[in-house]
Amino acid sequence: MNPRLFKIFLFSFFIIIASVISVYSKTDLLQNSTGSIRRNPFYKPSTLSFHAIPFDKIKDSDYQPAFDEGMKRQLAEVKLIADNPEPPTFENTLVALEKSGQMLMRVQLAFNVVSSANTDSVLQKVQQYEAPRLAAQNDAIFLNSKLFKRVKSIYDKRSSLKLDHESMKLISYYYNQFVHAGANLSAEKKDELKKLNEEEATLIAQFDNKLLAGTKAGALIVSDKSKLAGLSQVQIDAAKQAAESRGLSGKWLIPLQNTTQQPDLTYLKDRATRRQLFENSWNRCERNDANDTRSIIERIAKIRAEKAKLLGYPNYAAWALVNQMAKTPQTVEKFLDQLVPATIASEKKEAAELQILIDKSDKNFKLEPWDWSYYAEKLRKEKYNLDDSEIKPYFVLNNVLEKGIFFEAHELYGLTFKELNNVPVYQKDVKVFEVFDKDGSPLALFYADYFKRDNKSGGAWMDNMVIQSKLLGTKPVVYNVCNFTKPAPGQPALLSYDDVTTMFHEFGHALHGMFASQEFPSLSGTNVPRDFVEFPSQFNEHWALYPKVLEHYALNYKTGKPMPQSLVDKIKKATVFNQGYDFTELLEAADLDMAWHTLPASAPVQNSDKFEIESLKKDHLYFPQVPSRYRSSYFLHIWGNGYAAGYYSYLWTEMLDDDAFQWFLDHGGLTRKNGDRFRHMILSKGATENYSTMFRDFTGHNPQIEPMLENRGLK
Repeated sequence: MNPRLFKIFLFSFFIIIASVISVYSKTDLLQNSTGSIRRNPFYKPSTLSFHAIPFDKIKDSDYQPAFDEGMKRQLAEVKLIADNPEPPTFENTLVALEKSGQMLMRVQLAFNVVSSANTDSVLQKVQQYEAPRLAAQNDAIFLNSKLFKRVKSIYDKRSSLKLDHESMKLISYYYNQFVHAGANLSAEKKDELKKLNEEEATLIAQFDNKLLAGTKAGALIVSDKSKLAGLSQVQIDAAKQAAESRGLSGKWLIPLQNTTQQPDLTYLKDRATRRQLFENSWNRCERNDANDTRSIIERIAKIRAEKAKLLGYPNYAAWALVNQMAKTPQTVEKFLDQLVPATIASEKKEAAELQILIDKSDKNFKLEPWDWSYYAEKLRKEKYNLDDSEIKPYFVLNNVLEKGIFFEAHELYGLTFKELNNVPVYQKDVKVFEVFDKDGSPLALFYADYFKRDNKSGGAWMDNMVIQSKLLGTKPVVYNVCNFTKPAPGQPALLSYDDVTTMFHEFGHALHGMFASQEFPSLSGTNVPRDFVEFPSQFNEHWALYPKVLEHYALNYKTGKPMPQSLVDKIKKATVFNQGYDFTELLEAADLDMAWHTLPASAPVQNSDKFEIESLKKDHLYFPQVPSRYRSSYFLHIWGNGYAAGYYSYLWTEMLDDDAFQWFLDHGGLTRKNGDRFRHMILSKGATENYSTMFRDFTGHNPQIEPMLENRGLK
């Protein structure tokens, strides 16, 4: 899964900047002279290859002045466009908009990296200061009546302009963005919308930082090593190192992942320890302390409903889905409803099997959420004779990346990779690779940041440091971030199979960004709807177990021998195990998202805990033994990461990716011919085509749900 996909485009309606603890005054943050801003590393484009970010020259104190100068420049550029006395043309209006705001984009994309993957108190204060100002900046552009008049003029006469396909797409893109943002509102309603946008941006910033702090504070600290029985020595050593990094001598620390369930619950034998770890996760932002997010999310939901009403929609989801593949909340709800019966039947069967296993072991207790993973692992061993400790020695992080993911990219697309040691990075664990196309020409830069840190947001994501654009003469610079446990010094980084699929997933996003081939930055690469953007990434997961790929990277770190076929067969058989549980927690999360974002403006501010339970019960998805993948209070996707009314997209795009992968299997699998076709028809198109048409042209039919149900073992 990709819990977090950051993508900030030149004029996206919502500029999502992470959160903060406190606020700097303007005097504290600004540099005082024109000379100093000219020395700012963001003042001019980077001179490094690919315009890579010069992290070695950037100080925390550089970001705020760069934001201020970048916003000032952008507004000046936009004013010139809006006030141009010449009649509006495609070149003097839309192309000019595409070229504007370059300094702001440089600092935004760099700041997005460090504020999410390597933040500190100074950066957090900058985030707090900037969030409402960036929202106001967006409104100053999209609610500019003179500018919209020019855009509308071009849109109205577009059929007579005789422009190429991508240029025509850009005209529609801008017109729809302006209308969607409220350009047709009255002056009074625009002022009201601006206030709501600024308040929402401020609250999002606060939510994100409270979540980061709450997740850090929720780590399980253990004083008695015996309580960690069941963990491997590698895991125990990592826990000790994590404790020592916080100055906790003689203790062990298990940091929280972003999801409700925690990986170590699979192995911890001591039930009380499991319960404590689960409850730390479940209550991380609901402790009535400084990190409690409930009042914030309740207000964000209310603001979004009020904004939707202003913009002429019955609820926020109806507004948000207009530009998605699904189009309406009703389509999403119908899609999710199709999945519920088979999923719940499977989940109930699994719960009964686990309870039988507990009863057989002479344990006198009812299955609880902190027991599920532990006993599911026991049942998996019993059913498939498969132990996770058998698997991990074959999944060494560097092998997975270089002998698995890079190998697959070479076989499908002809790509080659060269590690670079002379490119500045924002943290010492980050690796950088130059990517070469099938003809040997430079294609992109790829940064890989895989280990968890206390100052890194949870989950896994991809983003751009530089966005591809022929107009601007830029090639893509992309990065992947994950949160794997860093091994103790001298030990290998061993991954679970879920970790492996996460790496393949995020690299699917990276390929989508690398293969961007657009003229205009607003239409480039992964700048596509949420319910399409996860299609390339989830599709790429399928190659993790593909025989030719697996045998190339799944090598035992002690012996160097490939994974035996008997173990491969066990893994494949086990992929459908526990799918009732896995699918239920995803459906619950998608249901919660839609419930929050289909609230009408007339609804009162909700009590989040009560609302969550009632919503799940109403849709027959309330199962205390199977908690939602994300509780509302730490559901970063929908409150801070732009996936509001869009979490369903992971399931929607799973339908797309399973269907597309079946096409590959039907046409020879891992071949250059198939890869080139997928690149040409899907990965390189950006936002230049209709997404349903793209999919239909590739597979020869509309999306079908059957392959997904079959792959999940639900049919």
